[in-house]
Amino acid sequence: MITQKMKYALKALLVLADEAASGAPQALSIEQVAKRAGTPKRFLEHILLEIRDAGVIASRRGRAGGYLLAQPPSEVKLADLLRLIDGPLAPLPCLSRTAYQRCPDCTDEETCRIRRTFADVFSGYLQIIDSLTLADLMRSDALSAQVIADA
Repeated sequence: MITQKMKYALKALLVLADEAASGAPQALSIEQVAKRAGTPKRFLEHILLEIRDAGVIASRRGRAGGYLLAQPPSEVKLADLLRLIDGPLAPLPCLSRTAYQRCPDCTDEETCRIRRTFADVFSGYLQIIDSLTLADLMRSDALSAQVIADA
């Protein structure tokens, strides 16, 4: 399950991606992003700083300052964002790529049935999540809007 913090991050990134896709993209203030994303400004400030420090978005100072995407939406991987905001993706610490730890109650990882079962499930999940980008979320919005319009 993703956290509320991650949902706020994705909503903000979608706002910035939509702005980038517009004819004349501009940097958006934190107030503009929060209002368009429907997120609380005080939480969003910290989230956007984390994402900026990771190089996904950029910030500009001054009158025309604000936030904008630093990468094309097709290069912003959802798995990387999830790891950045929510931490490791693995359901067990012994399956984590980035934060591996041996389970304290495990005597043998090779024969652990719990690890093997969750490794199979996690592998499928990783194949899907590693393939998704911010551009996929943007298309998802467009597809949903079209389905609603056709109904």
